[in-house]
Amino acid sequence: MCYWSKNLRSCKLTIKWVIGRRTLVPIICNHSFVTAIVQVLLDHDPSLSRTNGPSNATPLVSAATRGHSLVVNELLSKDSGLLEISKSNGKNALHLAVRQGHVDVVKALLSKDPQLARRTDKKGQTALHMAVKGQSCEVVKLLLEADAAIVMLPDKFGNTALHVATRKKRAEIVNELLLLPDTNVNALTRDHKTPLDIAEGLPLSEESSDIKECLGQYGALRANELNQPRDELRKTVTQIKKDVHTQLEQTRRTNKNVHNISKELRKLHREGINNATNSVTVVAVLFATVAFAAIFTVPGGDNDDGMAVVATHASFKIFFIFNAIALFTSLAVVVVQITLVRGETKAEKRVVVVINKLMWLASMCTSVAFIASSYIVVGRKHEWAAILVTIVGGVIMAGVLGTMTYYVVKSKRTRSIRKREKHARRSGSNSWHPSDLSNSEVDKIYAL
Repeated sequence: MCYWSKNLRSCKLTIKWVIGRRTLVPIICNHSFVTAIVQVLLDHDPSLSRTNGPSNATPLVSAATRGHSLVVNELLSKDSGLLEISKSNGKNALHLAVRQGHVDVVKALLSKDPQLARRTDKKGQTALHMAVKGQSCEVVKLLLEADAAIVMLPDKFGNTALHVATRKKRAEIVNELLLLPDTNVNALTRDHKTPLDIAEGLPLSEESSDIKECLGQYGALRANELNQPRDELRKTVTQIKKDVHTQLEQTRRTNKNVHNISKELRKLHREGINNATNSVTVVAVLFATVAFAAIFTVPGGDNDDGMAVVATHASFKIFFIFNAIALFTSLAVVVVQITLVRGETKAEKRVVVVINKLMWLASMCTSVAFIASSYIVVGRKHEWAAILVTIVGGVIMAGVLGTMTYYVVKSKRTRSIRKREKHARRSGSNSWHPSDLSNSEVDKIYAL
C-alpha cells in the first residue's frame, strides 16, 4: 500500500489503472485487497470515482467490465450517481458487465437501479441486446426478471434480442426468450427479416438446427409469408381502384351520350313545335286576311259614302259581328304564336324578339283599322254595331295581350329561379341529372 502513499499525485493515476493491473504483483489478484486499495483512495479523494479514462470510461465501467463486484459495490456506496455516466459510445456499466457475463456485477447494478436495463447506447441497444451476444443465460434471466418488457425493444436497425441471439447462434438463450409471452417471434428488422429468416441464413450446424426447430415450435414465419396477406390486400385495393375508375369512366361516357341524346330530343321537339306553330300561324293569318278583306267587300256593295247597302238587314249585322270576332280571334292567335318562340342561340332570340314586337304592333294597327272601318261601313244609324265590335275587339286583344304579358313575366321568373338551382346543383356535383332533360323539354321561351 506504500506504493501509492509515497506521492498523492501518483494516487490519482486512476482507479482503473489500479484495477487493471491485477498481474502487477501476485497479491493484487485478491479482489479484497484491490477493494481495500479503492477504499483508501476514495477516502482520501472521493472525486477519484469520477475520473475518466479512454473513451470516457469511469472506474465503475472499468470495474464492471472486469467483474470486480466488490469494487462496484464500493464505488456505488460512495456515489450511486456513477450509474448515470456512460462511455462515449453510450454504453454504461451494465452493458459491459452483461456482455462479459459477470453475474454478481449485474446483480449489484440492477439492485441499485432496475430501470438501468432499459437504457440504450447510441445504436439503440439495451443491456439485453448485449447479454444475448454472450454465453451466460443466467445474466439474460436476471435482466428479464428486472424488466421482461425489454425483450420487445428493437435497436436502431429493428433488431430485437431474439434477432441478435439467433444471429449469434445462442440456442439456449433463444429458447429462454421464446418462453416470454411478450416475445414477438415474427418481428421484422429494418431490412425485413424475421428471426426465422436469419436462422435459415446461418451456416448449417447443430445450434442453427436447434434454433430453427425452436422457432418453428413457436409459430415463426418467413418475412414473405408475413407479407402475403398484405400483398393480397394491396392487389385487392388496386383492383378495386381500377374497377372504380372504369365505372366512373363508363358513367362519364354514358352521361355524355345521354346529354347528346337529350340535345337531339330537344332539337326535334323544337322543330316539331315550330312546325306546328308555323302551320297554325299561317292559318290564323289567312283567317285574319279574309275577315279584314270582307269588311271592304260586303255583300250587296256599298253607297257613295261607304255605307253598306244591306246594312239594315239582320243577316248583315250577324255577318258583321261574327266577321269581327273572327278577325280579332285570328289576330290573337297570331300574337300568341309569335310570342312563343324557341331560338337555338342568343342572337336568334334577339332577332325574334324584335320581329315579334313589330308583329304585335302590326296586329294592334290592324285591329284599329278594322274598328275604324266598321264605323264607316255600318253608318251612323247603326253605330251601336261598331261600338259593340270595338268593345269585343278591345276585350279580346287586351285579354290576350294581358294574359301573354303575365305568363311571360312568370316564365322569366321561373327560369331565373331554376337557373340558380341548376347552378347550385352543378357546383356540388358535375354529374348529369335526369331532371335537366325533362325541364328543358317543356320550358317555353317567351320573346317579349
